[in-house]
Amino acid sequence: MLLSFLRLIRYQNLLLIILTQVLIKYALFETFGIEITLNAFGFFLLCFSTICIAAAGNIINDINDIETDRINKPHKQIIGKKISEKTALTYYIIFSITGVAIGFYLSNLIGRPGFSALFIIISALLYLYATHLKNIMLIGNILVSSLVAMTVIIMGLFELLPAITPSNRQTQSIIFAILLDYAFYAFLINWLREMVKDQQDIKGDYNTGRNTIPVALGQARANKFIFAIGLIPVVAIIYYMYSYLFNNLFAVLYALILILGPLLYFQSVILTAKNRNQYSRLSLLLKIIMITGLASIGLYPFILL
Repeated sequence: MLLSFLRLIRYQNLLLIILTQVLIKYALFETFGIEITLNAFGFFLLCFSTICIAAAGNIINDINDIETDRINKPHKQIIGKKISEKTALTYYIIFSITGVAIGFYLSNLIGRPGFSALFIIISALLYLYATHLKNIMLIGNILVSSLVAMTVIIMGLFELLPAITPSNRQTQSIIFAILLDYAFYAFLINWLREMVKDQQDIKGDYNTGRNTIPVALGQARANKFIFAIGLIPVVAIIYYMYSYLFNNLFAVLYALILILGPLLYFQSVILTAKNRNQYSRLSLLLKIIMITGLASIGLYPFILL
């Protein structure tokens, strides 16, 4: 039962969110003495609220994917087999209320009550994605990828923004710009992965009437579209390496071996991918690229000090 619950909330993705936010706070903010707003307790609340809302989004998504999962991955289906739909809905309500309530408390704690709307909006968008927007070509993929990027941006909104003063504005802006770079990276890699997963699930999506890119364009054209989008992070990473990392051999090797190299391999394979197993391996590869890319936040103490 516990394992089924952990799979339902996508515990691996939640751990990645925690890792990313911990690295931002302790490897980026505190290492460089950046003016921040949250103490350890406040940071815990922000992190816990984030993963509660993310877990709720994963649950409501699975609830609305029962018929599709029955076709695409019956052996991995949780709701209806391991956990009842009613129980899953109860989990969704608990996680949603907890995440939004903590976000409301935290926003008032730092003197920015308007920030509480962010948690409500994100929770509502995850519900709309699961129930309606994921059926609209491109819109669903872009929305969920934007929300993944928000797990990075929210650290800047709660830690950096309230602590800005005339004397530290430039420093805070530089660090916020770094966060935006990582948020853009997370957005692009997750968008690629969402489209690859659509390729993987084309049979179930077609039978349930979803208008994904593979359903609308066919798998071959969808492969070319994914390849074209994949060029954006490739170019961005090369530019970032040339502009900021060229003086640090370790950082360059890390980016080449663990980020750019696997991404170039993905680009070389995606054009000819045809079957579910190939797309499954490419999806896993993109997840690894996401992890290694976000984990590179931990390199900043060695790059800039």
